[in-house]
Amino acid sequence: MEVSSNTKLNEETAAIQENGLAARAIAKNKSHKRKIGFYYSFLTIVLLFCLVQVGFGVILNISKIIAYKAKIITMEKVRDDAELRNKELKSDIKQFSKTASLEEIARNNLKMAGEDEVLVIINNTQESTDKNKKHLSKKFKHKK
Repeated sequence: MEVSSNTKLNEETAAIQENGLAARAIAKNKSHKRKIGFYYSFLTIVLLFCLVQVGFGVILNISKIIAYKAKIITMEKVRDDAELRNKELKSDIKQFSKTASLEEIARNNLKMAGEDEVLVIINNTQESTDKNKKHLSKKFKHKK
Protein backbone atom coordinates (compact mmCIF):
# COMPACT_ATOMS: atom_id res chain seq x y z
CA MET A 1 0.00 0.00 0.00
CA GLU A 2 2.81 2.27 0.57
CA VAL A 3 3.91 2.01 -2.99
CA SER A 4 0.45 2.60 -4.25
CA SER A 5 -0.02 5.57 -1.95
CA ASN A 6 3.31 6.98 -3.07
CA THR A 7 2.34 6.63 -6.68
CA LYS A 8 -1.00 8.23 -6.00
CA LEU A 9 0.77 11.03 -4.21
CA ASN A 10 3.20 11.42 -7.05
CA GLU A 11 0.37 11.45 -9.56
CA GLU A 12 -1.54 14.03 -7.56
CA THR A 13 1.58 16.15 -7.21
CA ALA A 14 2.22 15.84 -10.91
CA ALA A 15 -1.40 16.76 -11.65
CA ILE A 16 -1.19 19.76 -9.32
CA GLN A 17 2.07 20.82 -10.93
CA GLU A 18 0.54 20.41 -14.38
CA ASN A 19 -2.51 22.40 -13.31
CA GLY A 20 -0.25 25.06 -11.77
CA LEU A 21 1.92 25.09 -14.87
CA ALA A 22 -1.15 25.29 -17.07
CA ALA A 23 -2.57 28.04 -14.89
CA ARG A 24 0.70 29.96 -15.10
CA ALA A 25 0.81 29.49 -18.86
CA ILE A 26 -2.77 30.72 -19.17
CA ALA A 27 -2.03 33.71 -16.91
CA LYS A 28 1.16 34.45 -18.86
CA ASN A 29 -0.75 34.14 -22.13
CA LYS A 30 -3.44 36.54 -20.85
CA SER A 31 -0.88 39.12 -19.75
CA HIS A 32 0.92 38.75 -23.08
CA LYS A 33 -2.38 39.28 -24.93
CA ARG A 34 -3.07 42.33 -22.74
CA LYS A 35 0.37 43.78 -23.55
CA ILE A 36 -0.12 43.17 -27.26
CA GLY A 37 -3.61 44.71 -27.09
CA PHE A 38 -2.21 47.78 -25.34
CA TYR A 39 0.61 47.98 -27.89
CA TYR A 40 -1.82 47.77 -30.81
CA SER A 41 -4.10 50.34 -29.21
CA PHE A 42 -1.15 52.70 -28.71
CA LEU A 43 -0.04 52.21 -32.32
CA THR A 44 -3.59 52.83 -33.54
CA ILE A 45 -3.77 56.10 -31.61
CA VAL A 46 -0.36 57.20 -32.93
CA LEU A 47 -1.32 56.31 -36.49
CA LEU A 48 -4.64 58.15 -36.18
CA PHE A 49 -2.77 61.20 -34.88
CA CYS A 50 -0.37 60.99 -37.83
CA LEU A 51 -3.30 60.61 -40.21
CA VAL A 52 -4.96 63.71 -38.75
CA GLN A 53 -1.68 65.63 -39.10
CA VAL A 54 -1.28 64.54 -42.72
CA GLY A 55 -4.90 65.43 -43.50
CA PHE A 56 -4.51 68.84 -41.90
CA GLY A 57 -1.29 69.41 -43.87
CA VAL A 58 -2.96 68.41 -47.13
CA ILE A 59 -5.90 70.74 -46.53
CA LEU A 60 -3.58 73.59 -45.60
CA ASN A 61 -1.42 73.06 -48.68
CA ILE A 62 -4.42 72.87 -51.00
CA SER A 63 -5.79 76.13 -49.60
CA LYS A 64 -2.37 77.77 -50.06
CA ILE A 65 -2.19 76.51 -53.64
CA ILE A 66 -5.62 77.99 -54.37
CA ALA A 67 -4.66 81.32 -52.79
CA TYR A 68 -1.35 81.46 -54.68
CA LYS A 69 -3.04 80.64 -57.98
CA ALA A 70 -5.51 83.48 -57.39
CA LYS A 71 -2.60 85.82 -56.63
CA ILE A 72 -0.80 84.67 -59.77
CA ILE A 73 -3.88 85.40 -61.87
CA THR A 74 -4.26 88.90 -60.41
CA MET A 75 -0.54 89.61 -60.81
CA GLU A 76 -0.65 88.45 -64.46
CA LYS A 77 -3.61 90.76 -65.05
CA VAL A 78 -1.75 93.66 -63.45
CA ARG A 79 1.32 92.83 -65.55
CA ASP A 80 -0.73 92.73 -68.76
CA ASP A 81 -2.39 96.04 -67.89
CA ALA A 82 1.01 97.58 -67.14
CA GLU A 83 2.43 96.32 -70.44
CA LEU A 84 -0.53 97.77 -72.32
CA ARG A 85 -0.16 101.10 -70.49
CA ASN A 86 3.58 101.05 -71.22
CA LYS A 87 2.92 100.57 -74.96
CA GLU A 88 0.42 103.44 -74.91
CA LEU A 89 2.90 105.71 -73.14
CA LYS A 90 5.67 104.80 -75.58
CA SER A 91 3.41 105.62 -78.52
CA ASP A 92 2.48 108.91 -76.81
CA ILE A 93 6.17 109.73 -76.35
CA LYS A 94 6.83 109.07 -80.03
CA GLN A 95 3.83 111.18 -81.02
CA PHE A 96 4.64 114.09 -78.72
CA SER A 97 8.32 114.13 -79.55
CA LYS A 98 7.57 115.26 -83.12
CA THR A 99 7.85 119.02 -83.63
CA ALA A 100 4.52 119.27 -85.45
CA SER A 101 2.65 117.60 -82.61
CA LEU A 102 4.33 119.81 -80.01
CA GLU A 103 3.34 122.88 -82.03
CA GLU A 104 -0.24 121.58 -82.31
CA ILE A 105 -0.44 121.09 -78.54
CA ALA A 106 0.94 124.59 -77.95
CA ARG A 107 -1.57 126.15 -80.36
CA ASN A 108 -4.69 124.25 -79.30
CA ASN A 109 -4.28 123.58 -75.60
CA LEU A 110 -1.97 126.33 -74.39
CA LYS A 111 -3.31 129.07 -76.72
CA MET A 112 0.17 129.99 -77.95
CA ALA A 113 1.14 131.45 -81.31
CA GLY A 114 4.29 131.34 -83.44
CA GLU A 115 6.86 134.18 -83.68
CA ASP A 116 5.30 135.88 -86.73
CA GLU A 117 1.70 135.08 -85.86
CA VAL A 118 -1.08 136.91 -84.06
CA LEU A 119 -3.51 134.89 -81.95
CA VAL A 120 -7.19 135.84 -82.09
CA ILE A 121 -9.57 134.00 -79.77
CA ILE A 122 -13.27 134.16 -80.59
CA ASN A 123 -15.51 132.92 -77.82
CA ASN A 124 -18.89 131.85 -79.21
CA THR A 125 -20.21 129.87 -76.29
CA GLN A 126 -23.70 130.54 -74.95
CA GLU A 127 -22.39 131.06 -71.41
CA SER A 128 -20.03 133.81 -72.43
CA THR A 129 -22.76 135.69 -74.30
CA ASP A 130 -25.07 135.43 -71.29
CA LYS A 131 -22.33 136.72 -69.00
CA ASN A 132 -21.58 139.61 -71.35
CA LYS A 133 -25.25 140.63 -71.43
CA LYS A 134 -25.49 140.54 -67.64
CA HIS A 135 -22.24 142.48 -67.35
CA LEU A 136 -23.45 145.11 -69.82
CA SER A 137 -26.82 145.42 -68.08
CA LYS A 138 -25.04 146.03 -64.77
CA LYS A 139 -22.95 148.78 -66.36
CA PHE A 140 -26.01 150.55 -67.65
CA LYS A 141 -27.74 150.33 -64.30
CA HIS A 142 -24.80 151.97 -62.53
CA LYS A 143 -24.73 154.86 -65.01
CA LYS A 144 -28.35 155.80 -64.41
